[in-house]
Amino acid sequence: MLSFLRRKSAPARSVAGPAGRRAYVVGDVHGRLDLLETLLNAIEEDASVRPPARTFIVFLGDLVDRGLDSAGVLERLSTYRPPFATPVFLMGNHEEFFLNVLDGDVDTVGNWLTYGGRELAASYGISDGWLLNASPQAVAREVYRRVPAAHRDFVRGFGDSFRFGDYLFVHAGIRPGVALEDQSPRDMRWIREAFLDDRSDHGVVVVHGHTIVEQVEERSNRIGIDTGAYHTGVLTALGIENTERWTLAT
Repeated sequence: MLSFLRRKSAPARSVAGPAGRRAYVVGDVHGRLDLLETLLNAIEEDASVRPPARTFIVFLGDLVDRGLDSAGVLERLSTYRPPFATPVFLMGNHEEFFLNVLDGDVDTVGNWLTYGGRELAASYGISDGWLLNASPQAVAREVYRRVPAAHRDFVRGFGDSFRFGDYLFVHAGIRPGVALEDQSPRDMRWIREAFLDDRSDHGVVVVHGHTIVEQVEERSNRIGIDTGAYHTGVLTALGIENTERWTLAT
């Protein structure tokens, strides 16, 4: 039986979500359906003991790859309609990889398989033995054939960012010095050191995944919540309401 814990955190500076609204921001799931189910239950329980508010559950991307049940995660979330909240799905670099393969980009196949695609393929019934002997073209065709259209369409509908008062939710981060409205999808899905090492004020606090941290990492200009679920067993959500922040984790 998986359990979850709550932790409160004090804001690094005076920032707030929009009045009357609440957000739960979920880090990188990476195919861990077991942890996802536990965290969704924890979010529902947490919301039930708080005053009514318009609530969003924002998934920061990288739902797929690495873990054992990407297919199960996509099936669960593509039909996820909680009565108390609106789900929002953002595009991670692993969703970008996945879509490239589905679109027949054979040059992507090798890297995708190396960095978690092999596990995704297995979750759709494609054996490791078959992959070892298949050409990139055959892999792309077989993945497209095995992945249901509903899953493909679901992932194609993901956004790149979600503004929530003084916060901006993205998968990887933003390019420092570039206006928010001019940020590129590639940076929001892939950026690392140029964003992580920067200490400047972005005008918002950026909540992101993509880079694994041992525990929620708070800086004055960003909050990292990817706790490496696929290998640590810890999937984390950050709750935000007005000036309060708290965490739920498996």
